Formats: sequence, structure tokens, C-alpha cells
Amino acid sequence: MSARTLAEVVNDWFADAARPLPWRAADVSPWAVLVSELMLQQTQVARVVPRWEAWIERWPTPAVMAAAPPADAVRAWDRLGYPRRALWLHAAATEIVERHGGEVPRDLDDLLALKGVGPYTARAIAAFAYGERHPVVDTNTRRVIARAVLGQGDPGPPSTARDLAEMDALLPGSDAAARTFNAAAMELGATVCTARAPSCQTCPIVDRCAWVLAGSPEYDGPRGAKQARFEGSDRQIRGLVMRELRAAHRPVTRTELSSVWADAARLDGVIESLLGDGLAVRERDGFTLPEA
Repeated sequence: MSARTLAEVVNDWFADAARPLPWRAADVSPWAVLVSELMLQQTQVARVVPRWEAWIERWPTPAVMAAAPPADAVRAWDRLGYPRRALWLHAAATEIVERHGGEVPRDLDDLLALKGVGPYTARAIAAFAYGERHPVVDTNTRRVIARAVLGQGDPGPPSTARDLAEMDALLPGSDAAARTFNAAAMELGATVCTARAPSCQTCPIVDRCAWVLAGSPEYDGPRGAKQARFEGSDRQIRGLVMRELRAAHRPVTRTELSSVWADAARLDGVIESLLGDGLAVRERDGFTLPEA
């Protein structure tokens, strides 16, 4: 199957199958796209939608975001997970105001220089906010390529250079079609070509899929690292401490924090990690969220 045929079929399918996600609307700003991309990192779409809507209503531009204290961003992040992303968004907003006059840049190098913006996020902003032709590769896209093109049931460990090259080879020549295919390939992987239970019978490219044509063989190659269990992990303890700091508008003492986890040594280690990440600040009377 040629790259052009794959992209055309998937784009035609996407025209009717795309979920009406709010950041896909034609009138959303590049800032709104940036916010969505950071929020979507390792987080389910259903959890992101209400948080994104509230965030954009409260902070519709980088300038408004930059003028607020970082603590407000962390509180608004609530339980979305990986709260450093809230600080990254605040820092990126400040950098956009200071370096780019309050406008999200479209140049890839300028985007990569923003706090919290990596190779995927930079290309996603350039493609989805500005319509530029860049390969955008997430976990879902990698799975679609692995199955449809490479005939593998699993994409294996990620490789930025390889993954971008494989997606670039599939992109249509026009900016508009390339932008659509970036989104369409992600959508196909997220809703049809899923990791554990792919709906091959409803897939628009099932009759061209190399994996299906090969009999859907079991994947026996290397796999990416599995995420550690959440229960009992430092991530869980961090979340419990952050919950206390978000709820309080005064310093929370170490004694008060002792109620969230019985193992004092592990709790102290987690508190130190939060201080190191800038998510907590040590005050004379306890710990608070960052205010500056």
C-alpha cells in the first residue's frame, strides 16, 4: 500500500469519525493547542476535556497565565496527574510573553526552547495550531504504523528519529492533508487500532493492514518499559501531599502531613522531591505551593 493511499483512506475516515474534542475547533488559539498538548501527556482525553475548558476560560492567553502566581496553576491542575506540567505551562507562558510578545511561536526551535515542550509537543503545536507539515508521533500513531505498515502487533520501544522518519514517509505533500493525517492516525490508534482489543472489523484500512494480512501474529520483539504500579508508589504519596498543599492557603506543617503516609522516611523523601521539582516551598511554618 502506498503512503498516499494510506493517508487518503485514513483522512476520509477521519472526516466522519473524529471525536468533537474542543481543542480541534477551527477557532482555538495556538495557546489553547499548547495547553491541550501538555495536558494530554500520559493522561486520558476524558479527564483532560473539563480541565482544559476551565483552564482556557480562566487563562485565555499566555499573558493572563503569566500574570498569575504558579500556585494558582498547580491548584487548577487539581488531580490531573504529573503536576509539574502545571509549572511547565506557567513557565512556558512567561517565556512566551518575555521572548515572543505574548504569541505562541510557530518556529520549531522556538517551540522546543519553551519549558516542558519536547519533540512531540513542538511538532504537534506547529502542525495543529499553525498547519505546518511536520510528522507528529504519539503512542497511538506508532501502533498504527507498526501494524498497518510494518506488520507488527506492537511498535516496540520508541525511537524519536526512527518514529519521525516513518511518519514523515507517510505524510501527504500538502500542509492541510498532512495536518489532517497527523490527527487522523492518532484517532485511529486511540479509538480503533487499540493496544489490547483492536476493532479490526471497523478499521478503514483493514484490507490493506500488513499485520492483519499476515494473520495478526503475536509480537515477540522488544517492548517499551511498563509503568510501575500506582498503589503504594512515590507517585501516590506525592499526590497525597499535593492534595494537602492545594487545599490549604497557609503553610502545612510536617506534623499535619504525617497523616497522609505512615512511613516517615518515605514521606520525607517525597517531600524533598517535591521541593526539588519546585512544586512545594519550605516556609518557616511548614510547606506551601510556589507563589512566585
